[in-house]
Amino acid sequence: MKFDASQHRCTIVINDQLSPGLAMNAASVIGISFGRTVENLVGPDLQSADGVNYPGVIYAPLPVLLAGDDYVQQLLHIASEDEEIYAMPFSALAQSCRTYEEYGERISPVNSRQIELVAIGLIGPKKKISRLTGNLPLYK
Repeated sequence: MKFDASQHRCTIVINDQLSPGLAMNAASVIGISFGRTVENLVGPDLQSADGVNYPGVIYAPLPVLLAGDDYVQQLLHIASEDEEIYAMPFSALAQSCRTYEEYGERISPVNSRQIELVAIGLIGPKKKISRLTGNLPLYK
């Protein structure tokens, strides 16, 4: 996907039952993955007047919202049926693993319907993302 801030909106939706530490972990992992996989999401580095480099940041706001477990799962289902919505699911399984190798071993034999999501990142047309997430509270 190629991000266009004039047309797209992005958000992260966190399961409202997560502790603050796990919620921050989920949001940061999704943010890093978004930056790696979504073209044009992050702007170029900028420099201050005295030459200090400030790495590029996201071109648009990235609200972190709260939702119940069922709705987080529902968002993945909705996104999987809409080719205009890019979803970045993050699972409880991923949070429980100590290494990426362990994660790979534990996730590969499991059907996706059996994987509990703790958060999901969404990017897509502004109206669609707003319709799906506009009534969700901001994570505080």
